[in-house]
Amino acid sequence: MCGIAGILTADSGAPVSLSLLRPMTEALAHRGPDGDGFHCEPGLGLGHRRLAIIDLSGGRQPMFNEDRSVVIVFNGEIYNHNALREELRAHGHEFCTRSDTEVIVHAWESWGTACLDRLSGQFAFALWDRKRQQLFLARDRLGEKPLYYARLGDGAVVFASELRALLVHPQVPRMLSPAAIDDYFAFGYVPDPDCIYAGIHKLPAAHYLLVQRGRPAAAQPYWRPRFASRRISAADAVAELREALRRSVASCLVADVPLGAFLSGGVDSSAVVAAMAELCADPVATFTIGFDDEADETPFAAAIARRYHTNHRTERVAAIDTIDAAREQARIYGEPFADSSSIPTYRVSVMARQNVTVALSGDAGDELFAGYRRYRWHRIAEAVRAHLPAAARRRLFGELARIYPKLDRAPRWLRAKTTLSEISLDSALGYYRTLCKVHDGERRRLFAPPLRHAVDGHDPARRIAGLMAEADTPNPVQQAQYADLKSYLPGDILVKVDRASMATSLEVRAPLLDHPFVEWALSLPPSLTLRRGMGKFILKRALEGRVPDANLYRAKQGFAAPLAERFRGRGAMRVRERLTGERMGDCGLFDMAALARLVEAHAGGADHSAAIWSLLVFEGFLAAGVAGPERPAREPGSARQAAA
Repeated sequence: MCGIAGILTADSGAPVSLSLLRPMTEALAHRGPDGDGFHCEPGLGLGHRRLAIIDLSGGRQPMFNEDRSVVIVFNGEIYNHNALREELRAHGHEFCTRSDTEVIVHAWESWGTACLDRLSGQFAFALWDRKRQQLFLARDRLGEKPLYYARLGDGAVVFASELRALLVHPQVPRMLSPAAIDDYFAFGYVPDPDCIYAGIHKLPAAHYLLVQRGRPAAAQPYWRPRFASRRISAADAVAELREALRRSVASCLVADVPLGAFLSGGVDSSAVVAAMAELCADPVATFTIGFDDEADETPFAAAIARRYHTNHRTERVAAIDTIDAAREQARIYGEPFADSSSIPTYRVSVMARQNVTVALSGDAGDELFAGYRRYRWHRIAEAVRAHLPAAARRRLFGELARIYPKLDRAPRWLRAKTTLSEISLDSALGYYRTLCKVHDGERRRLFAPPLRHAVDGHDPARRIAGLMAEADTPNPVQQAQYADLKSYLPGDILVKVDRASMATSLEVRAPLLDHPFVEWALSLPPSLTLRRGMGKFILKRALEGRVPDANLYRAKQGFAAPLAERFRGRGAMRVRERLTGERMGDCGLFDMAALARLVEAHAGGADHSAAIWSLLVFEGFLAAGVAGPERPAREPGSARQAAA
């Protein structure tokens, strides 16, 4: 895996300074510790940091075609590069390396932007064609690899794998986006294509940007998830799933460096490790992390390790100081990112990198096979909606939700307030409520008047509603899966894994995200994914006899840190210091009295841990100094302008 950066000027004759390009690229050294490379010509500069995985001696970048008219910097892995190389050789192309990077160069020459339809893998790249005077930026179908870009005031386009590299450029905007701040507190991350800074964009998953020098360009989609429910028996689906999983895992094992796997002992990671064990001659290296004060999954991981005789390593660590860890999020993610499971993800990445260069993960099993609890609740809510008119639902369930106690510390089955609220709402808004970290009214109460005014009319729920309407299926659970595949997966899960692993120079591959496997999974009828209240039905059936039932049918455990108690007692004082201190007050974004009330209410027994964690992460972002010197103005008019 690698890091890329570059500059395309509006003036074809303008020089690109290596003294600027080099520090942009050096900001990505953690993504590529094995060397760097640069290419500069009038009007263009490309930089690359390399983590050598394939063709260790011959895969240096930037990489060119035969006449050096096409040059590329690439981050990722193309799993089908050997087959594509043979096809391109038959078209007359000559290759100088075994690298998958060179395949993209010649694929562009043969097929143009349609080359993306033929690439299987995880990737983000920038390709310059001097003859066509075009810059081609592209990102993989599911969004495993990141790419940020900005158009500067002078018409230049700058891009990089991470925000920290873009911000090296002195002309890149640093004005915070009020709408992005609102989205962050709603979702816990800033969804594509937006960024915490107005004027910087993330290239969305399954999109490309074709830039003609000096001309505006819009990102174009080239793929999207499609549900094509076909008639298939459970027995046939089990057989097909086992073979599809085997092919997908096999494609992820191509490397010239040591490989291993994350192993939590859950369904998805167990499926990947079981397939790896069948395919690998040597014992698979597996890695598990446990925390002394959290739900312990290490026995379940150990059961898989014993069954498949893996070279298993487990690390147990004492309780993590989540209040201090919040400060680290900005260093790793570049913008506010509030998924607390990023903390253990980073720790297991550190452990794995001490032993391997590539690790396979089980990411995307929940999205593909309806594994999240919220899918079950959404289906129940939809069943109620189908039998009660909207007015009656809003009146009956809305009132029940209003009077039902919050019961933050009660057993989960007694905490029905959110479910009642969801049923009272229409489908998309109800599902948004299950996703939302800090609900609309609570968010707006925390904001200072200028920010509250700036986000007036901005509604994060519209994003989810638009995605659910876009899904090519009438099934409500599949609509929710589609929304997650287009937002939560690329915006949260894959960002977490990419940044946490690349901070340690570890490449992570997710076989369940190989797009042929994704397309196969989305062809299943809903009855084979969510059945009788159990998600991942067919995946669990396919693993019976290969994974112990205790692993398959245990209650789902999240990887996130348990935050609520850590923000009480002695933790409450530290939280209060962070959230009511000068940094939060000086930024002008928050109502300081409201923050103080939130901390006190949580210390008194209410559960505001999601809001407090999000605020602590944002405070850490401000502390990192990456938000300045400009910030949204305190005047409402200026704040609105910043949001434009």
